[in-house]
Amino acid sequence: MTTQFKVCNCNRTMPLDPAAGAALGTALGGEPLKVASQLCRREVGSYLDSIDGVDPVVVACTQEAPLFSELAEQKQSVAPIRFVNIRETGGWGAQSRHALPKMAALLAAAALPEPEPVPTVDYRSSGNVLLIGPSHRVLPWAKRLGAQLDVNMLLTSGHGGEPLMERRFPTFSGAQVRIAGWLGAFDVTWQQANPIDLELCTRCNACIQACPENAIDLSYQINLDACTGHRECVKMCGPIGAIDFARDATERSGSYDLIFDLSDAPILTLHQPPQGYFAPGADADRAATLAMELVQLVGEFTKPKFFVYKDKICAHGRNKMVGCNACIEVCSAEAIVHEGDKIKVNPNLCVGCGACTTVCPSGALSYAYPRATDMGQRFKTLLNTYAKAGGRQPALLLHSEGRGTELMLELGRLAGAGALQGVPAHAMPVALHHVASVGIDLWLSAIAWGAQNVVILATGEEAPQYLDALAQQIDVAQTILNALGYSGRHLWLLRASNAAELDAALQDLQPAAVPTERATFGIAPEKRNTLDFVFEHLLKHAPAPQEVIPLPQAAPFGLVKVDTAKCTLCMSCVGACPEAALADNPNMPQLRFIERNCVQCGLCEKTCPEDAISLVPRLSLKSEAKEKVVLNETQPYHCIKCGKPFGTLQMIENMIGKLSMHGAFAGNIDRLRMCGDCRVVDMMEGKKEASILDLKR
Repeated sequence: MTTQFKVCNCNRTMPLDPAAGAALGTALGGEPLKVASQLCRREVGSYLDSIDGVDPVVVACTQEAPLFSELAEQKQSVAPIRFVNIRETGGWGAQSRHALPKMAALLAAAALPEPEPVPTVDYRSSGNVLLIGPSHRVLPWAKRLGAQLDVNMLLTSGHGGEPLMERRFPTFSGAQVRIAGWLGAFDVTWQQANPIDLELCTRCNACIQACPENAIDLSYQINLDACTGHRECVKMCGPIGAIDFARDATERSGSYDLIFDLSDAPILTLHQPPQGYFAPGADADRAATLAMELVQLVGEFTKPKFFVYKDKICAHGRNKMVGCNACIEVCSAEAIVHEGDKIKVNPNLCVGCGACTTVCPSGALSYAYPRATDMGQRFKTLLNTYAKAGGRQPALLLHSEGRGTELMLELGRLAGAGALQGVPAHAMPVALHHVASVGIDLWLSAIAWGAQNVVILATGEEAPQYLDALAQQIDVAQTILNALGYSGRHLWLLRASNAAELDAALQDLQPAAVPTERATFGIAPEKRNTLDFVFEHLLKHAPAPQEVIPLPQAAPFGLVKVDTAKCTLCMSCVGACPEAALADNPNMPQLRFIERNCVQCGLCEKTCPEDAISLVPRLSLKSEAKEKVVLNETQPYHCIKCGKPFGTLQMIENMIGKLSMHGAFAGNIDRLRMCGDCRVVDMMEGKKEASILDLKR
């Protein structure tokens, strides 16, 4: 299938003419592209003709995407249509006349086939919503939402709240509210702190009339500071039973599809709360905005399952000891929890930031929306096409699809008006679901493919721990590049909250040194395999080759160092290692190590009973790093009876020192010097031994 490209210079506001169209066609490996001036108006017929068939169509305009999509729907076109922005990202700005290679790259990337679909996560909501907060906020919103949703109210204001004039909705009162779950499956618990149960109360006012202290008002809650405890209200309530001062079971609970939290402070303080939870607090405007979203969440919904988890290579734990905890610590949605020696990711809580996959040292967690192989293909296509079109000093600008895209559009429009410089001609924007979803494997691959800068745009919407994790990963990657002689700053964590800040930061970008020859490898499904390709290429073309590079603490590469004076070769570390970095030798007492496999999880260090292991973060590019090297070895200890090897001298001596006074071996210490078989034979022989039967009564 041949992709058709529809390019427009937007009423001649971009430097695109027939010559530029010919250059774009050459870079894309096809015929010269016809450049329209008013594709969305006077020349729309050209677009309609292009969607007559089944070939994919790439339209270089996102502003009019709704119009083009509607026209295709009216025409009942079956042609796949994709949209790409070349105006705000390059066609408008101070360097627009040099942006042709970038435009070609963006068009080529837009023409890539869609990634294979990923599994989905399902939600089902019937509109059963719980409003939580003080009555003066909850009651008005209950009336507004009651016509569209099944409203329940949990009032936290207690005595003195708004009068409850009718029993239109299920109503509860309480404090110490706890919320767990997600859209369609929230579980809420609270403490019934007041003697009056609002769900049982009939609003008859008998208690109000009976109370001599006026401790009960039309909120139907008792002011316990004013109440003297004569219990006249209890008598008047009678068999209704809504008032109980001696209530033992005060915990209440319920299940709901949606939560509208109008409390002063959000009950859930997560940076990324679960879908279906809205917390506008006292902000009336925000409450109105979120209420519009709330009423839309009735029905069945799906989202991508953003991750793939391979538990066999997970370095989280072994034998009830915790090693790597990076994914749990970084998740802002608390979607990842400890489960035995593994982790458990709740797909309903996962929001797809991908930070867990970025910090995962082994690749046990990988991002699936899109997969690393698909994103790698996009990076490679951008860089290869840019180079083919004659572009120099390429940079990738990674930004989120949300606020990041908004900033890019804002910057481009201000640049089009001459107010700002705009996106530099060599910087190619790449929209990601979240900037934390791409890490060291893809960054360094981009450098190997020729990118002189990789810029990660942080707009303030990211969780603080995401930025810390990205900075840590950048530190490791930049250390490797500079150690190999690639000068300059390749990786930038650019923080900007508005277009002016973004513009100023982009103008400060300085190209860094990259390999003289662009790599040709593709991204492998496994992170560590991709990094093998990257390191091999970087070392081969390094200005200052270096085979061992010291790395910062918490780097995912390194050496296991063994104190041979302490090590007894018990092999506990071998059993604990999740990555097969440590191995024994079945033929002799020998501890071996494959440095390439080590992720520095620390499980071996924590497991070692002799405290003989320490970790050294470094990157070894020697060929020996992929081979088994001996960390410690000794001659085997032989059974004193049969001569069979069954341990090491140091191990047996340690065992004798610790067990010589144990009742099971007292007087028979030589049994510790025997193999298991000979020890049993020796015990069964008819030697005179102390027995409990020999004790005098």
